[in-house]
Amino acid sequence: MSIKENIREINEIKNAAAIKAGGKGEDVLLVAVTKTRTPEELNEAIDVGITDIGENKVQEIMDKFDYVKPVRWHLIGHLQTNKVKYIIDKVSMIHSVDSIKLADEINKKAEQHNLTMDILIQVNAAQEESKFGITTDETEYIINYILENCPNIRLRGLMSIAPFEDNPEDVRIFFAQVKEQYDKFSKIQHERLDFKYLSMGMSHDFEVAIAEGSNLIRVGTAIFGARDYNKTV
Repeated sequence: MSIKENIREINEIKNAAAIKAGGKGEDVLLVAVTKTRTPEELNEAIDVGITDIGENKVQEIMDKFDYVKPVRWHLIGHLQTNKVKYIIDKVSMIHSVDSIKLADEINKKAEQHNLTMDILIQVNAAQEESKFGITTDETEYIINYILENCPNIRLRGLMSIAPFEDNPEDVRIFFAQVKEQYDKFSKIQHERLDFKYLSMGMSHDFEVAIAEGSNLIRVGTAIFGARDYNKTV
């Protein structure tokens, strides 16, 4: 199917899952993950309604930024502190904050650009060694640190990547654990804590993620097809 047809099908599934969970389809944001995709493919997706693009790598944002139509950019992959400076004025939100060191650098660069950066805290509920993110037990500490020490950061919620399982039901427990943390901290009253996004679920498991409370899904393969890592962007 075409990119347009894939997006339409994903939106139908997303909306049905949201309604089944007691919500509304429009309340679940679809972020198109565009790793290895060309600017032309991004623009095609934007033309049929995609408003938010998620990139895993800073370099890909830099390479594509000037060739892509107006859209909200999200940095969803692991972010090294020495690369924050390249995207601080380009992205709408950073999903993958997983350390005090990274938060400090984001705050420093945001201050230099006279802006407030929206971020999500990445939680590795399954504690997979192959994935980044803090444990659920560390969530409170990093949130409190950012609120006390990073005036140019606004906390917008949590992000998590579940383990890949053939049966998405097998990762439901991890989504539920992150949702529990999200609910806990969303009750905090603070001018720079405005929990709006629970970023969970990708192409193979987003229906289960929505059932467990996700309101932001990151979908790439189901939109664009299998990645060709040999392709030159």
